[in-house]
Amino acid sequence: MPKFLWQVTYTSEGAKGLLGEGGTARRDAIVSMVESVGGSVESVHFALGGHDLYVIGEVPDDIAAATLELRTIGSGAARSKPIVLLTPEQIDEAVHRDTSYRAPGN
Repeated sequence: MPKFLWQVTYTSEGAKGLLGEGGTARRDAIVSMVESVGGSVESVHFALGGHDLYVIGEVPDDIAAATLELRTIGSGAARSKPIVLLTPEQIDEAVHRDTSYRAPGN
């Protein structure tokens, strides 16, 4: 399953909701949402600065990731940026795949 890092930023509405329900309830809701599309959550971390929340997890495919993204954005409570994470072994495979590439100006 593809692994993702989701960078989440709350809107003022989302921050008010977090103030009302707390961090553990929000984590449980995130885990439930990811599991509902056949995925799993490895970790959930709240943060200070840049983004408000970071989630690492796996989902079955890009459609599942898009479903999560659309539901999050549609709620109006948060904005999410999904980032695909690759293992060192996947990078090794990418390094060994042949491709046709010409640098600009060459």
